[in-house]
Amino acid sequence: MKAVIKETSVTQPPLTDIQTLRKRARQHIEKGAVTSGYAADRGAVIKMLNEALATELVCVLRYKRHYFMATGIHAAPVAAEFLEHANEEMLHADLIAKRIIELRGEPDFSPAGLAERSHAEYVEGATLNEMIKEDLIAERVAIESYREMVGYLAEQDPTTRRMIEQILASEEEHADDLSSLLEGLAS
Repeated sequence: MKAVIKETSVTQPPLTDIQTLRKRARQHIEKGAVTSGYAADRGAVIKMLNEALATELVCVLRYKRHYFMATGIHAAPVAAEFLEHANEEMLHADLIAKRIIELRGEPDFSPAGLAERSHAEYVEGATLNEMIKEDLIAERVAIESYREMVGYLAEQDPTTRRMIEQILASEEEHADDLSSLLEGLAS
């Protein structure tokens, strides 16, 4: 007996007509970019983004300390990498803060509780090797956090998801850079 495979087609819902789109756009204009089609839990997304913001700010501070505290024969190129990463983490923080505003939230830059809101820890490290390891650990924490955020956002908030994916790619590059620095110091 031959198995019969039944093909099913997934039909896409029809696009909204122009007049309806225009009418909806005029409703609740005080919400800016947050339209009735926004499917995510806005409060949860803003909380998640404020935690990401805290993570980026803690990383900026740690990288800046490492930049200034780097000493030894290999310090100059490693310190330059620390400074580059600090600047990129600040750009990430700015992107996140801007998105929080777009979602009609308030970015939390308060130093009170910053370390508790951050997913990454602020560990100083006494040696160049320890500094690199602590930065690599923090990058790995950020990578896992951002991957989870991408999954959570899925298709509910594609704009925030794309921003997080962009930051995730940068964090993966940072982790690779730091891993290479560790290997270079070991040889």
